[in-house]
Amino acid sequence: MNRELIANTIRGLSMDGVEAAKSGHPGMPMGMADVATVLWTKYLRHNPANPDWADRDRFVLSAGHGSMLLYSLLHLAGYDLPLDQLNQFRQWGSRTPGHPEYGHTTGVETTTGPLGQGCCNAVGFALAEQMLAARFNTDETSVVDHRTWVIASDGDLMEGASHEAFALAGHLKLGRLVVLYDDNNISIEGDTDLSYSDDVRKRFEGYHWNVLEIDGHDYDEIDAALEKACACVDAPTLVICHTRIGKGSPNMEGSEATHGAALGEDEVEATKKALGLPTDELFHVPDEVRTAFAEVAEQGAAAEREWNERFAQWRKADGERAALWDLHMSGDVPADLAAHLPEFKAGDKIATRKASGAVIQKMAAAYPPLVGGSADLAPSNKSLIDDGGDVAAGCFGPRNLHFGVRELGMTAILNGLALHGGFRPYGATFLVFADFMRPAIRLAALMKQPAVYVLTHDSFYVGEDGPTHEPIETLASLRIIPNMTVIRPSDATETGAAWVQALKHREGPTALLLTRQGLPVIDREECAPAANLERGAYTLWESGDGTPQIILIGSGSEVDLALQAGRRLADEGTAVRVVSMPSRELFEAQDESYRKSVLPPEVECRLAVEAGVTYGWERYTGAKGRVIGIDHFGASAPAARIAQEFGFTVDHVYETACEMVK
Repeated sequence: MNRELIANTIRGLSMDGVEAAKSGHPGMPMGMADVATVLWTKYLRHNPANPDWADRDRFVLSAGHGSMLLYSLLHLAGYDLPLDQLNQFRQWGSRTPGHPEYGHTTGVETTTGPLGQGCCNAVGFALAEQMLAARFNTDETSVVDHRTWVIASDGDLMEGASHEAFALAGHLKLGRLVVLYDDNNISIEGDTDLSYSDDVRKRFEGYHWNVLEIDGHDYDEIDAALEKACACVDAPTLVICHTRIGKGSPNMEGSEATHGAALGEDEVEATKKALGLPTDELFHVPDEVRTAFAEVAEQGAAAEREWNERFAQWRKADGERAALWDLHMSGDVPADLAAHLPEFKAGDKIATRKASGAVIQKMAAAYPPLVGGSADLAPSNKSLIDDGGDVAAGCFGPRNLHFGVRELGMTAILNGLALHGGFRPYGATFLVFADFMRPAIRLAALMKQPAVYVLTHDSFYVGEDGPTHEPIETLASLRIIPNMTVIRPSDATETGAAWVQALKHREGPTALLLTRQGLPVIDREECAPAANLERGAYTLWESGDGTPQIILIGSGSEVDLALQAGRRLADEGTAVRVVSMPSRELFEAQDESYRKSVLPPEVECRLAVEAGVTYGWERYTGAKGRVIGIDHFGASAPAARIAQEFGFTVDHVYETACEMVK
């Protein structure tokens, strides 16, 4: 196999793709073509004919700006990515967008672009592999036996996200994770010496990684390093690949000019000439390269056939374990999930974070794929599975994950766990720290991954901790993320319904916003069932059957204020409807007739109450409605005093409603 010819073919395809688009990043694909050639022709275990093979190796291009490297490899390897798609790089409707997108291009395992995120996803992949292996491999048969490979750039390692995830990977000794670091000493602004002088070897040795260092253009060194990486089972491996960005370009090799712009027609021609590629043909692939990758594809198909035979024998030998495998890998939740919810007594005062903790125990018992943990706040956000054990190095059978104080790393690792398949992951922290999580939340929404976020201490009722910990604007900021479902339940019973909805939803992430303070459990014999939460908003209670004079709308802890104020108004003869609106997203997904049945257009007197910014409520209150909210930061004081000062009392809601119905 002519590795140099393969690598140069990748360089040619990458240059041509970027040149056709007149935009993109040719330098990194050209610099890492040699490393990628060895990996994809000898070590990466996959079958292009079945991109979803459960035991395939996962390849993550964390340096997603170098996407033409991945697209070239996918095309050559035999994935469903025709040559004309490389010619449509970055164009409308193509399968070759500027950065790789999961679900858009066959063979792309995760959406990368924001640097560092792919590194974190890869840790999630590697963690999922170890956790599945612990559950399903037997002394006789291994049905889970694959690796996660990553190409990361200088920029990936500069981002804090990679630090969070790689530190945890080292702590957990994820030995089947291999990161190939493209150490080319170039960033957009120039030489990395401008801002970056980390001793990467020492840094990763400090993480307890196995660290190797090679010339990224020497095939023998690359081969030896990857073989050593595969032999290391008790630590993840970092291979520091010293490379030249824009490798092969006579005039631009080693220059930041190759990072984020096309080389130009003249330089492309000169580079092809220097590499021995035809200068009069675009997207040239020699027959020898086609033949080499066809042989590699057959090896991958043979590997899957062998696995299928082994898997069939394993399934026949242990039907119970096989049924559990099917449950894990299908992603389906039990149809009767709601039947497993705990019961809460009407009138009891229970914080929804505490109720969530009780619900988690029931959900975990009914649904084995549920795993999760917290960013070092589990005792406070009640997110531990009581009998779930603790995931640790060499102990991957348990279900509780301890992420440490790493909110961003946690959230991006959850994406990797979800993408890998086999688990339904959740992660917990305080709502105010969702700002740390946002980049990974956004990507979960973009990729339609069903991670669940347990976000407690959801308002100024945090109290004495003060405005730094009181998430006044955070709820609204989550609601504006496309494909994100936000649920703020009003009591313990709605919290159970919220968990059921979150686990049933498979097309995007769900955030559960929960209280620190106790809330009264609503009497569901007097009010509508909490199962109505699945519709996003519903009539919780109303006085009489006629058209209401006023509609009071609340979410979360403010539903009780609305309910108490509404009953007081009703006692005085006012026709009142109280609406619980735990999720705007779920409500907007309902048909128009249902939405109008809850919020009749003819009833313009509407008052919304929520312990957050008023932004967005005008959609539901209309021009003549009002909102009791907080368009300023909080304060440090006992929660009851803050509520009084900010107007979150039954008296204030009642008085405001009275003014509106005069």
